[in-house]
Amino acid sequence: FADLVLETWDLHCDRNGREHRTADMGCQQLVVRRGQPFAITLRFSGRGYQEGVDRLSFNVETGPCPSETSGTSSHFVMTDCPEELCWSAVIQQQDGESLSVSLCSPPNARIGRYSMTLETCTDYQGSSYQIGDFFLLFNPWHPEDTVFMRDENERREYVLSQHGLIYQGTCDYIFSVPWNFGQFEDDILAICLNMLDINPKHLRDQDRDCSRRNDPVYIGRVVSAMVNCNDEDRGVLFGRWDNRYEDGMSPMAWIGSVDILKRWKKFGCQPVKYGQCWVFAAVACTVMRCLGIPSRVVTNYNSAHDTNANLTIDRYINERGEQERYSWDKIWNFHCWVESWMARPDLAAGYDGWQVLDPTPQEKSEGVYCCGPAPVKAIKEGDMLLKYDIPFIFAEVNADVVYWVVQGDGMQKQSIRSSDVGKYISTKSVGRDSREDITHNYKYPEGSEEERAVFEKAEHQKKSIGEEDEGLHLRIKVSEGANKGSDFDVFAVVNNNTDEERVCRVTLCARAASHNGTLGPQCGLTDPLDIDIEPRAEKRVPLRILYEEYRDKLTQDNLIKVVALLNDHQTGDIIVAVRDIYVENPPIKIRILGEPMQNRKLVAEISLVNPLAVPLNGCVFVVEGTGLTEGQLIKELEEPMEPQAEAKFRMDLMPRLSGLQKLMVDFESDQLTGVKGYRNVIIAPQPM
Repeated sequence: FADLVLETWDLHCDRNGREHRTADMGCQQLVVRRGQPFAITLRFSGRGYQEGVDRLSFNVETGPCPSETSGTSSHFVMTDCPEELCWSAVIQQQDGESLSVSLCSPPNARIGRYSMTLETCTDYQGSSYQIGDFFLLFNPWHPEDTVFMRDENERREYVLSQHGLIYQGTCDYIFSVPWNFGQFEDDILAICLNMLDINPKHLRDQDRDCSRRNDPVYIGRVVSAMVNCNDEDRGVLFGRWDNRYEDGMSPMAWIGSVDILKRWKKFGCQPVKYGQCWVFAAVACTVMRCLGIPSRVVTNYNSAHDTNANLTIDRYINERGEQERYSWDKIWNFHCWVESWMARPDLAAGYDGWQVLDPTPQEKSEGVYCCGPAPVKAIKEGDMLLKYDIPFIFAEVNADVVYWVVQGDGMQKQSIRSSDVGKYISTKSVGRDSREDITHNYKYPEGSEEERAVFEKAEHQKKSIGEEDEGLHLRIKVSEGANKGSDFDVFAVVNNNTDEERVCRVTLCARAASHNGTLGPQCGLTDPLDIDIEPRAEKRVPLRILYEEYRDKLTQDNLIKVVALLNDHQTGDIIVAVRDIYVENPPIKIRILGEPMQNRKLVAEISLVNPLAVPLNGCVFVVEGTGLTEGQLIKELEEPMEPQAEAKFRMDLMPRLSGLQKLMVDFESDQLTGVKGYRNVIIAPQPM
């Protein structure tokens, strides 16, 4: 017989992409998921393949030093009855000189970029052909994959959706900002795989690193370390919290991960300036979704950063409500991390499912700034010894905050009530733009038997006391409309829950604050006021917060921390109440003009009113949305925006993808920064 000569081949990138749900990555390359068959066509010249005469086999390899023992190389022969859990090739159909072959990887294959070779052999004469490269990803649709997720709507949200919402603000004022994850955009997969290839574990031992890339636990830990640059590991983002962002982008200005990842690549893997927790978490979420691991961004309100791991955060204030001494322990008004869905065969049964990964650099884990994967179940049960980093995350959602009031004579008094840590743990709902509260995944109901048992296991005596019915009660209220540019009122509200008249002294102090708990200058203070309050009655003490006062003190976080202090003359007790107030930015209005259809021009009209009493200079709108824009569209205003003036402009879009998309807008200027808006747009598919 004449040799069997391969003339051409077709990897069917388009069709395989649709079947493997990777089509949105564009069809320039073959991207498939592990454990699921994909089809290729081989066309021979001169004669077709003949069974019994010709022997066909394939070689697939990944990584710099592929080997069978590491699971990074496989040689397999075309067969009729493929073995489970091995690479296989099966003939689907033969049509003259063309042969259609179905290839399949095992559901525990290493992910990454593979090269594929075909070997033909006839009468002991053989030839070898490079068929090209393909990319292999995790497969949440395959029941044998460690990232398998049962519910199709959840897979759509946590693997396929390229846009979402991230919750910010304060526990009293929760709001969301839009985010463009863009995990299937051009070049993002290559950037994510490059991140794995430059991670220190790979550089130390390439073979071992590549052989562990079948394990989402390992990948998650690497990604959590590589999204920050604190280990001088050429990580993606540089974290900064001091409101000085002139030599980079303010963390508040980003609206998506694609821009960040592309900048990182473009500048030779130099860290991109600057990130804060939601930016770190969102970029990690993009990388994990891109690789095929279901992931979501989660926000914890009143999140404790307990540096000395004693589960108590001590704050020292004086009798005017001002901070007395610096503490490394902090309470963040919110903190974001990622949850990724995976099995944990490395642990005892019962810890599969959502795992916390926190790429924000806070504490070292095994010598590296990374955190997780930590099973959410282990955090709820207080299983402190399980891998990885449970005590740190347990403290983030459970620590006590104790306020010590330092009196004029230097005496310290413990306040009898402390603020609550780990509130309203939030993520975007599946398939809807609403908030899902997942606090119950992290902790048992407050005061329950289960909670007590968990705290005993974690060796934690809860110091804070619930709402008391007895005595005096203090809380802080905000008048409607804490809008940037306006004055507004806050009130200390005192309730006397006793049957006799009480006399007490109330002080209110307001200071600009940062999202990580750092306090800035004062922007409002009342003189101590003595009040007497009837039995079962309520009294309010007001503090007016003036725009004049906070205008130059507010950071880009738009936060004011108000502390109220109450001295109960009868008992000598001191009660402290604290509230973070978010000063609202103006809304961005977005109108869509015309019928939205795939590959047809669409016009968006975008507008914003300057709410301040001063002009805005250097005004820039940035518009982006996967499937709606190619990269970012930027509109710079030539003139300053006068007070109360409206800026309005139109922008042409060319929708590439059909279905539900999000158009996102960010506005920056000298006095008003990080203003966000978004609009959902449903794009009709192009008529066939």
